[in-house]
Amino acid sequence: MDLNPAMIVAGAIVGFIVGLTGMGGGALMTPVLVLVFNMDPATAVSSDVIASLIMKPFGGGVHVRRGTVNWRLVGWLSVGSVPMAFLGAYLIDSVFGGPESAKIIKTMLGWVLLVAAAAIIAKMVLSARRGIAPNAEPMGGAAVRPLPTMLIGAIGGLIVGLTSVGSGSLIIVMLLLLYPLLSAKEMIGSDLVQAIPLVGAAAIGHAIFGNPQVEVIGSVLVGAIPAIMIGANFSSKGSDRYIKPALIAVLLISSLKLLEPNKGDFNLLVLAIAVATAVGLVLMYASDRRKGRLTEGLVGVDASSVSEKR
Repeated sequence: MDLNPAMIVAGAIVGFIVGLTGMGGGALMTPVLVLVFNMDPATAVSSDVIASLIMKPFGGGVHVRRGTVNWRLVGWLSVGSVPMAFLGAYLIDSVFGGPESAKIIKTMLGWVLLVAAAAIIAKMVLSARRGIAPNAEPMGGAAVRPLPTMLIGAIGGLIVGLTSVGSGSLIIVMLLLLYPLLSAKEMIGSDLVQAIPLVGAAAIGHAIFGNPQVEVIGSVLVGAIPAIMIGANFSSKGSDRYIKPALIAVLLISSLKLLEPNKGDFNLLVLAIAVATAVGLVLMYASDRRKGRLTEGLVGVDASSVSEKR
């Protein structure tokens, strides 16, 4: 098996993003394979879905060990997502019979992610003005709402089956709406774990009916597996204050790629988002250091415990 060095690097970048935010596997990796490596879209989707199935347990495992997975949430999401992923694969293959329907759904998903990013930004601004703490407590299994959670899984599963996109990005957006107090680390950990059976259901269909390439899968995984573990390690112990800007950046980039703007405009927008995110994180880092909150910002230590140590 011949490995592609450039594809290994691309896999590492996307793997780190998936580990850090729980999003971007399909919305970022598939376009990279198509646009950068000139792969056939169907082959890119099949290869990416199978690669995602293999790499996501590594990221999810980090969160399992750190106790940032809400298993009741994972269970109800999976009840809805797994059968609907099979249904989505059947519909796209047997009923719609062409790429146009998938393109329409991807466009709709792009707008959903764009609106979601704006909503998170607005929520952060309002919280800052009202003096609300940026970190949330673990939600606990008792707080899970079964039927709405199962519906989120069903919608996410159907979209993944139809388009290969959304196992992380779409479901995280809906979880944010249903559970606004769910911490970013618990949300990302639960989403990475629930994505395993969801992507597994889609991967079975692609392995049977699709055209995955072993060389592509291998190259992506060589870069993605260590990177997703590093990203998951950061997100499992990091503060919402630092994780949410990365979430917003991935949402914006994913939505722009799904909406397929002019290539030059897209590159400029991605550069602007990356620069704005980097500047914002540096400013927050500097602010926390000046205020003596660096420990809290990096490892999620409660502010009161920091004060007591002083």
